[in-house]
Amino acid sequence: MSGSLNDEAPHILVVDDDGRLRDLLERYLSENGFRVTSATDAGNARAKLRSLAFDLMVLDVMMPGEDGMALTASLRRTSDVPILLLTAMAEPEDRIRGLEHGADDYLTKPFEPRELLLRIRTILRRTPKPEPPSTEILLGPHRFDMEREALYNGEDPVPLTSAEARLLKALAARPGVTMTREALTDATGLQSSSRVVDVQVTRLRRKIEPDPKAPRYLQTVRGQGYALWPD
Repeated sequence: MSGSLNDEAPHILVVDDDGRLRDLLERYLSENGFRVTSATDAGNARAKLRSLAFDLMVLDVMMPGEDGMALTASLRRTSDVPILLLTAMAEPEDRIRGLEHGADDYLTKPFEPRELLLRIRTILRRTPKPEPPSTEILLGPHRFDMEREALYNGEDPVPLTSAEARLLKALAARPGVTMTREALTDATGLQSSSRVVDVQVTRLRRKIEPDPKAPRYLQTVRGQGYALWPD
C-alpha cells in the first residue's frame, strides 16, 4: 500500500490472484493519486475489508476458490462499497451477470489503464460521500462524546475519572459487542487484575444507569464480559 499519499485520497482495494497484474494496478493507481491496498483472493479481501475502509474495489472475476461474482453477491448483502469487476469474459451475458450480482461496472481484459482510471473516477463521482461516523452515543438522558471522552446528562457534564472514560470509550467503540475483561484491560491500559474492570463497571453504572442494579445499557454477559447497548 502506498504510504506517501494524502489520507483524504480515495482508498482502493485491488483483488487479483495474478501477482504481476496486481502489482501493476497497485503501482499505476498509486501514481494517479489513489491509496491502494491489494489482496490475493476472496478470503484475503474479506480480511482487509474487516480492518480497513475502502472507497472502491477493483475485483478480478476468475479467482480460485470463491470467485469475484460470488464475492460480489456476498458483499452486497452487507456492504455498498462500489465494485468494478475485471474479467477476460467478454460476452454481453457475462457483463449482465456481473451487474446482476451487484457490481457497479465491468471491464474486460485486456484493457487500457487509462480506461480503468476513467471508470474508477466515474464511479467515485456518482457515489455519495458517506456521512462521517458520529462521535457521540446516547444512553437515555446521557450523552457520551467519544472524541472528548466526556459524559453529559442533558447539557450538564458528568465527572468521569480517566479510567472510567477509557472504559466507556472502549465499550462505546464496539456497541453491542461483548468484550472480555482481558480485552477491556488491554484497551484501557488498566493495570492489575481484570477485577479492576468490574470495579470500574460498577462505578460507571452509577453514573449512566437509571437503576444500576438492573442495568439497561452496560450489561454483563455471563461468563464472557461486558457489552454496551446505547439507544
